[in-house]
Order: sequence, then structure tokens, then C-alpha cells
Amino acid sequence: MLDTPWKRPGRRAYAAARLRAFRRPPVEVYPLPEDVLVETDVPVRMPDGVTLRLNLFRPRGASGPLPVLLSAHPYGKDAVPTRKRGRWSINPQFRIMNQPAPLRISDHTSWEAPDPGWWAQRGYAVINLDTRGGGNSEGRGALLSDQEADDIAHVIGWAAEQPWSNGHVGMLGVSYLALSQYKVAALHPPALKAICPWEGFTDAYRDFFTPGGVVENGFARIWLLLTKRVARLSVDLAKERPRHPLRDAWWEALTPDLAKITVPMLVCTSFSDANLHSVGSMRAFQRVSSPERHAYAHRGPKWATFYGDDALAHQLRFFDRHLRDQDAPALPPLRLEVRDRGDRVVEIRDEHEWPLARTAWRRLHLADAGTLSEVAPTAGSATFRLRRGAVAFDFRFAEDTELSGPMTLRLRVATTGAEDPRLFVGVEKRDAGGAMPFEGSYGYGRDRVAQGRLRLALRALDDAAGMPHQPEHAFRTVEHVHDGEVMDVLIPLSPSATLFRAGEALRLMVAGQYLEPRNPLFGHFPTHYVPSRSGTATISWSPERPSYLEVPVIPSA
Repeated sequence: MLDTPWKRPGRRAYAAARLRAFRRPPVEVYPLPEDVLVETDVPVRMPDGVTLRLNLFRPRGASGPLPVLLSAHPYGKDAVPTRKRGRWSINPQFRIMNQPAPLRISDHTSWEAPDPGWWAQRGYAVINLDTRGGGNSEGRGALLSDQEADDIAHVIGWAAEQPWSNGHVGMLGVSYLALSQYKVAALHPPALKAICPWEGFTDAYRDFFTPGGVVENGFARIWLLLTKRVARLSVDLAKERPRHPLRDAWWEALTPDLAKITVPMLVCTSFSDANLHSVGSMRAFQRVSSPERHAYAHRGPKWATFYGDDALAHQLRFFDRHLRDQDAPALPPLRLEVRDRGDRVVEIRDEHEWPLARTAWRRLHLADAGTLSEVAPTAGSATFRLRRGAVAFDFRFAEDTELSGPMTLRLRVATTGAEDPRLFVGVEKRDAGGAMPFEGSYGYGRDRVAQGRLRLALRALDDAAGMPHQPEHAFRTVEHVHDGEVMDVLIPLSPSATLFRAGEALRLMVAGQYLEPRNPLFGHFPTHYVPSRSGTATISWSPERPSYLEVPVIPSA
């Protein structure tokens, strides 16, 4: 069964909704309360003489030392909403990256940082730090570097020694403000008592710049350009990146050692950021050594969730326990949210691990006529053009079935006339009306259940890195792909938690290019993965050498 997954109906209505949200983003800004004391550009001197600067927020007139929350910004801590002609001017990202649900922040809320007004009114001191070379801090910085982590650790020590501090510091923030926490935590600064990385990848090569060995040059290119404009950097990642096409020692130096993290952690492991943070944040939950580690899994919009009541309640409960030494019960190990479509949550429940221990792993075999079968089929094959085609296989559920966990696709595949071929995989949920959309990265509202990709020349697995039902590739050596060569490959898909109701179908799609359109109005702009340039691919299967999708079925209670 051939398909064109990048041409789904509903584009006009979706584009109109995005334009409305662009003109009027659902972001409410309120003035910082008068009972919050603000100190701007407070200097902190580093051991090498460079001065970093931070903004400090405290509840005015508070009695007793305060717990401290710190966020480290490479983009400039002072990028906050401003009042112009009687209206609030907000960060342009809220317009460009569609946000379908409302959120409320104070006018001193830095980009992707906690709202200092909300936290100060709950008895916290809040620090927004310009990292080295960023904003009003001196020096030249290096993103994701050991130097950056060492700087932050020194600021943590400084904060713990201040007369208004109780000596307990936590870190909180989204995206880069999450990434900057991992290496610091691995250094074990004594005053750092808890971290809350809210959606942050943990492997720059595997999760962001080259997932599946496929170069991402859409959002990555924009992000690299942005960071060069807003920060003074000693390392030009945009120039260094193409010099390191494989995951070598240079990439490893950017990667935190998760096993060294022992501080309590609450990590947001959203399923709606598969193109950036989903895989890496779940990896953090699984691999840190923290005795108290918790995950907040959701599939809602990024910022509306972070600033929403439920997430704030989890964050507050977590930090109250670890920064105030309150005798409060710990959070559950995993807060799991299951959806049956993008705008509907069917269940939120507490779990203990990921993948869930009670998972019944099921193989859905690729079979003739574009079907997926629970029984190994007779021998067969499907051929498609890598540049413009896709092949699809459907499985219809006879009863309500929850799929929560990672999926893995095993393929026997051969290519012809293809130069450096790549495969892109998606899992779509369908009902009688067609494809059912979910929230995705960068505010994309027509995402699928799960996705994955693989450059076939980098198909070798990293046996030391993978875990059961979650293979990872090494990306260290190139294995050339020869015409007609039949290869056995594994393609891991992003984590998800989805209920398929009786009569609904799962569609597996495989193509040689990314499955979403790039149009900024109805597509997944700015995401762009380098596609296959030419040739055809043939997927084959037989009882002895099957091709199948492994899915995580959760038994009903």
C-alpha cells in the first residue's frame, strides 16, 4: 500500500488556526507583584576573574532564609515581556511556535524560565543567570561545555552563602535551561539539592543535531544562528558540527554523564517534543543514579503545560520537599498521561518505571496488501521510491488497546540506485475520519503518535548504550550501502502513550524523506531532515526473517 503522508487533509483549517494564534497568542502577562523585591545584574566573580551577572527576586519582607531556584540563560535573562503602547509585547517564539492553550506569566519571566513572581510569592528566592558570554555577563562562553557547568556550580555556591539563603539550591527551566542542569548536577556542588530539567535532551548528536544519523538542518540551523547573535561564544557549533559527522569524542564531550547524577530529579518527559527533547529526557529518567527520580510525562503544548496549574503543583511539591526539608511525601516515580487524540486526555495515573514492567510486547508483522499481522505471514515484499513515495501498513484493533512505551521497527530492506539512503518512520492513529493529530515539537498540531529515522550507512548498534526494547545506534563507523544488499536494521521510535479504541487503526509508514510537510502554515516548519536523494527501497519479509513493528501493549486492569 503506497501512501503520501505529507498530504493529509485539513490543511486549510489548521493554517487558519495558526494564523489566528500568531496574531493573538493566548499569553496573558501580568505586572510583577509589588511584594516581590528585584535586584538586577548582581555580579558574581568566577575564579578566573570573569564576572557573571544575575537577576535576583525575593519576597519583600520575608522572614527567615529562603530556598533558591536558579535558571541559567544563554539567550539573555532580560528577554522578558515589555509594555508598548498600552499592550504587552511578548517573545516572538510564542507567535512562531504555535501555542494552542493559554498560559499566564509575569512581566519579569525570562524565556522558558520559571515565573519569578509566582515562585517568590511562595517563599522562594529566584535567580536568573546570564551564562558566560550571554546577556550582561562577561567573557566568552561555550554551549553545553564543562566550563559552563563549572560556572553555574560556582554561582550555586555563592547563592548558598548569601544571608537571605537557607543554603539549599535547586535548578528549574525548559529546553536549554534544562540542558544546563545535567552537567552541573554531575559535578555534585554541595548546595545543589534538586534539579527539574523540564524537557531537555541529553545527547546532542542522537537527540537533536543528527537523530538516527540523519542531519537536521531546519530548527538546528536557526538555533545555531540565534545563539551566535545573542551570546559571545568561544566555540562555533555551526562550524564544528559538519567537521564531526560521526558521534566522536567531540560530541561525547558535549554529553553529560547521567550515571554521575545522584541529586533528586523531577524531569519532564513530554511525548510532544519527539523532534528535540522527548527521547533524551526519558533517557535521563532511566539512567541517572538519583535515589529519588521522578518523571512528568504529558502530550500537551510545551509552555502552557510548564506554566499550568498541575505542573506547577508538581514542581512546588518537589522543591518544597528537597529545598525546605519538609516532611512531605515523595512524588510518584512516573506521572503518566494517556491520550486518545491530541486534545483529549483519557487517563492520568501513577507508574513506577519506564517501560512499564507489565508491558506485553507484541509484534505486528508487515504483510501483503498493506497490513500488519500478529501472525508471521508468508514471504512478501513492498517497494517504494525513496524521494517521493512511502509505503504503509495498517492494523485495526478489535478492542480498546493502550500502547504506552517505546516502539521499535525491525526491517529487512534493500535499496537500488540510492546514494546514502535514509529511512523515515511514523506511526499514525486513524479512525473513520482519517488520521488523528497529536501535539508535536515547535507547536506543531498535526503530529503523529511516534516517529523515528535512520541513515542506513550508520545502522550499527551500540550494544553498550541500548536497553531492552530500546536499541541505540553507535554512529561511529560508516557501513556503505550497496545496490541490492539486503540489510537487517532496527529503527527505534519516540516514546508515546496512546489509547487505540476498538475499530481504530494503527498505520505504520516508511519513506525516504520526513513524513511531514514543511510549509510554515500547515506543516512542521522549521524541521528539516536531509532526505534520500534518489533510488528505491524494497522491504521484504518471510516466516524465517520477518519485518515487524514491536509495540508496548498495556494489559487492562
